[in-house]
Amino acid sequence: MPDDSGLKSAKVYGTASPARRSASLFSAGEPEREDGRHSPGAFGRRRFSRLTLRILAIGIFPLATIFGGLMYLGVYERSLVDGRLLALGTEARMIAGALGETAVPPGDPETTEIEIETARKVLRRLVRPTRVRARLFGRDGALIADSRALLERGGAVRQETLPPPEGPSRVLGVLTDVYDWFFFLLSQGRDRAAVYRETPYESAADYEEVRRALGGDDASMVRVSERDRLILSFAIPVQRYKNIYGALMLSISSAGIDRSVREVRQDIVQVFGIVFILSLLLSFYLARAISQPIARLAAAADRMRRLRTRSAAIPAFPDRRDEIGDLSAALGDLTTELFDRMDAIERFAADVSHELKNPLSSLRSAVETAARIDDPEKQKRLMAVIEQDVDRLDRLITDIANASRLDAELARLAPGPVDLRQLLYTLAEVYRTTAKDGAADIRLELPATGGLIAQAVEDRLVQVLRNLVANAESFSPPDGTIRIAASAGKSSVTVTVEDEGPGIAPGKEEEIFQRFYSERPAGEAFGQHSGLGLSISRQIVEAVGGTLRAENVPGPDGSVRGARFTITLPRLSGARMPGNGGNGVTA
Repeated sequence: MPDDSGLKSAKVYGTASPARRSASLFSAGEPEREDGRHSPGAFGRRRFSRLTLRILAIGIFPLATIFGGLMYLGVYERSLVDGRLLALGTEARMIAGALGETAVPPGDPETTEIEIETARKVLRRLVRPTRVRARLFGRDGALIADSRALLERGGAVRQETLPPPEGPSRVLGVLTDVYDWFFFLLSQGRDRAAVYRETPYESAADYEEVRRALGGDDASMVRVSERDRLILSFAIPVQRYKNIYGALMLSISSAGIDRSVREVRQDIVQVFGIVFILSLLLSFYLARAISQPIARLAAAADRMRRLRTRSAAIPAFPDRRDEIGDLSAALGDLTTELFDRMDAIERFAADVSHELKNPLSSLRSAVETAARIDDPEKQKRLMAVIEQDVDRLDRLITDIANASRLDAELARLAPGPVDLRQLLYTLAEVYRTTAKDGAADIRLELPATGGLIAQAVEDRLVQVLRNLVANAESFSPPDGTIRIAASAGKSSVTVTVEDEGPGIAPGKEEEIFQRFYSERPAGEAFGQHSGLGLSISRQIVEAVGGTLRAENVPGPDGSVRGARFTITLPRLSGARMPGNGGNGVTA
């Protein structure tokens, strides 16, 4: 017993129909991809996953940066250099004090000189336990003693430690040289340090720190040798009773420091190797855990686009409790809804074809008959049939167009607060004003107090109520009553529309909401309604989170005394809108 008399008052929006939107998602053609998008069937064909490579790069880059910073070890090397210079200074003060006490004879400070033989013996004895090289310069700047040389009048014989003979570790030696050269480039300050050079006959003029020591100040210097080693030196004056008799310079290479730094770097390399392998494996695992499911989802979506069938289902990941599992579930629900919508569109198209064939067949028959007869009276009756069929076709096409646009329109409209008290008063007043003689009376029953603010789209809700009132009017007996009542619950607002007609056929309470279902009262001309009214009404109500259901109204004796349609909408209890006061029941 559905009706759609209020459908013509609905607004029509120029938007694509659901059928067109769904068809665009599964296009029949395979257009060329000139815009850089994936070509059909390209998913899952890459030899290497770009996402995997990016995750691996992101996981490895911080480690490589930290590794490079640790391998630099500039601060650590400078601290070792500073510590070694401090130790050289302490050792130099001890040796200089010993020289001042033992190698400087008493006498006139202006003419007394350091005893060279005594000084050499003291130097050799004091520096023997260490690898420090000691050189003693006289007050005139001449070199008078060297712990690594035997000085004679005719020259000097220098003692040097020979490198070990080359053996099977030659490759290792080459690698060591390359290692030293590379980290020499990284060492801060080495490229700016002075070059260490020794002349055949050394003097204080060759060393700035010695010149400063002869002037009475302690001084240190860091130089770079030809073998890219640091040469640390510390010079201190040799004094006795504050009289300066010469200068002592202690020097040592950075071989021990370089060895310590190399050992630290080796430990860092070992730790980094383990961490790098673990990070690589974990990054690879993470990348695979992300890229593989995404690739499967993309391939399934592409396969579904090409095959256009439900058999190409989106893979599910029920064991994953993360965003990929949520994505898989959402895509599965989306594809199911899309296919359901496509099935509904196909059924709708079949129903439309069926509904259009009836008036077209009647129209063709009337036109063919009118062409064969000459009786004016019969031709007049046939023209009336033709006019009725044309009106029916026009009404049917208009209603179908409105129904096809309804989904897109409801998706754009945002529900808002609607004052049902004011809306129902206005609807009842309009009905009474436009009612014809003998039409059913409207009886409005509203609560005396309390708000009736619902969440809905006002224009579309008016369309639903007009459909229900028109449906009730068509089934009501002459001078009958249509009862409209509203009430508010804790979280919802309910509106009921009752008539005094024959009611709904048993078992048809849900079927009447199907499209093109039409069961009209006896005596009504055929084709006055398209059977879309109740279907559209339920669709509008459900779009805002409400429900629309139908039932019979039982009488005192158990008989059916009419039909009742119940609308339930979400309630907005905090909303404040102006409304008509009302006195509870309006006759």
